[in-house]
Amino acid sequence: MARFGSGWAWLVVTDGKLSILSTANQDNPLMEGKFPILGVDVWEHAYYLKYQNRRADYLAAWWNVINWMEVNKRLAQVKQPTLA
Repeated sequence: MARFGSGWAWLVVTDGKLSILSTANQDNPLMEGKFPILGVDVWEHAYYLKYQNRRADYLAAWWNVINWMEVNKRLAQVKQPTLA
């Protein structure tokens, strides 16, 4: 909610630790060497048609569509990278 204007909120893994990161516009955690395991688009185009200027309502509804099994899978991949 604190992101002014367009951007993203991310759940990232850095050095094996989870943290929350906010990026502006098209920026992403990979640009900072961090691995994203979950992201939410807070640009107006993501929610304006249904939620108008109610970003908080959009984010409250967004929690209901997260695929936590996929997020957990991504977290496991970071903690145990596969050998090439």
